[in-house]
Amino acid sequence: MQKPPKQALAVVVITVVAIVIALILFALRPAPQQSEIVPHTLIIDVAVAEKQPLTINVQSQGTVQPHTETNLVAEVSGQVMRVSPNFENGGLVDKGEILLAIDDRNYRAELKRAEASVATAHSNLVQEKGRAAVAKEDLRKYPRKHVSEEAKALSLRLPQLNEAKARLNSALADRRQAGINLARTQIRAPYHGMIKARQVDLGQFVSAGSVIGQMFSVNTAEVRLPIPTDRLPYLELPGTHDGDVQPRVVLEDDVGNRWPARIVRSEGVLDERSRVLFVVAAVEDPYRLNSEGEVLRNGTFVKANIEGREIPDLVPVPRHILRTGNQLWVVDENERLRNRDIKALRTEGKMVYVYEGLENGDRICLSSVPNAISGTLVKVNTEVSTRELLDGSRPDGLSALAEESEAR
Repeated sequence: MQKPPKQALAVVVITVVAIVIALILFALRPAPQQSEIVPHTLIIDVAVAEKQPLTINVQSQGTVQPHTETNLVAEVSGQVMRVSPNFENGGLVDKGEILLAIDDRNYRAELKRAEASVATAHSNLVQEKGRAAVAKEDLRKYPRKHVSEEAKALSLRLPQLNEAKARLNSALADRRQAGINLARTQIRAPYHGMIKARQVDLGQFVSAGSVIGQMFSVNTAEVRLPIPTDRLPYLELPGTHDGDVQPRVVLEDDVGNRWPARIVRSEGVLDERSRVLFVVAAVEDPYRLNSEGEVLRNGTFVKANIEGREIPDLVPVPRHILRTGNQLWVVDENERLRNRDIKALRTEGKMVYVYEGLENGDRICLSSVPNAISGTLVKVNTEVSTRELLDGSRPDGLSALAEESEAR
C-alpha cells in the first residue's frame, strides 16, 4: 500500500488546527452589548384653529383703457388752414380748445347769403301784413254776402301771409344752418383729454365725414377684469345688492407700482366662450394731472386684487401645509399626528380658507413632515392662533392704498 504524500498531510494538519482555533475563539467571544432604541419625537409648530369672519380677495388681470375715447371727424369740407400745437400725439387739450381750423371763406359767404334771404323774407312778410290789413279794412267797409270761406280768406290775403311767414322761417333755418356750418370749420376738443393720434396736417383737404384724429379722456381710466363663476360668490358687485356697493381694488403693474381703484359696474352677462363675468374697475386721474404718484398709462397690463365680501366661520391656514386630497395634519390630545379631511374655498395666494373639517381649538401642524404617518408622536415647539397668521400689514395693500386715496 502506497503512503500519502507529505504535502497532503500538511494540508490536513493546517485545516484541523485552523478549525480548532476558530472554535476556541467562538467559544471565548464576549457577550453582545444590549442597547434600548428610543423612538424619535418630531418637533413641530402648530396653529390653534379659531373660526372668524374674513373677506376673501379675488385676483384678476386686464389692460387699462380710457373711459371715453372719441374719433374726431370733420363735419364740413375744406382745406386745413391752422393746426393747434397741442394737436399732436400725446398732447393734452382742454375742453373747447380749437384743434384744427378749416378754410371758412365759402361758409362765411353762405352765411351772408342766408342773412340776405332772411332780410328779404322779413320784408315780404311786412308787406303782406300791410296788404292783409288793408284787405281786412275794405272787407269791413264793404261786406260781401254769400261768399265762401275760401274766397273770404283769399280776399283777406291769408294764403299770401302764411306763405310769407313760411319763407321767413325757411330763411331763418338756412341762416341757422349756415352759422352751424361756419362754426364747424373750427374743430374743438369735446372734453379735457389727450390726443391719441392725428391723421391730417396743414394744407390737407378734408371732406365731411373723414376722421382727422383720436383723443381720450384723462379724468378716468377703466380696466375690464374677468371673474370666473366660482369666484363670484366671494364678491359684492354693483347692481346685485341694495345700496351703492363699489368694492375696492388694487391694481399693480409688472414693476410693482400700485393704484387704488373701485369696481363701478359689471357687464351682467357671462362670456359664452370663457364662462367668466367681466367687471369694470375705474381709476380716477390716471395721468396724475391733479394728484401725485405714478402715471397709469392706457394700454398698461395690470394685475388686480379685488376686495371680497365678508364670509363667516373661516379658518385661515398656510397653503403649503395642505396635503394631497385636501388633508391636514392635526395633533390630538395624545400628542400624535392625525389625518383630517377638510373643505376649503377655491382661492389664490399663500393662504387657504377652510370652511369645513376644523373646529375651534384644533391644533394644526404647520411644520413640514413628509415621512410622517398617522399616529406619529410629536412635540409642540411653538403654538399660535390662526387669527395671528393674518395679523400685521396686509400683503395686498388694500388698506394702505385706500388711506392714500382718501388723503388725496
